[in-house]
Amino acid sequence: MSVIPLTLTISLCLVFTFIVFFIRENGRRFSSPERDSLLPLADEKPRLAAARPAESPDAPYGR
Repeated sequence: MSVIPLTLTISLCLVFTFIVFFIRENGRRFSSPERDSLLPLADEKPRLAAARPAESPDAPYGR
């Protein structure tokens, strides 16, 4: 059995698979790389800081 035709066949299958997945991934959405990099943060909801009561100037530091 010749190794070169086997290697070429497997390589072409891998190349074809890569091209199919590449086109499938990049063809789904039209956006910029900057927007894509921020997508993991899109699920987070903004949190509001809890309001603290105003402290009096003569309040002790060590509560």
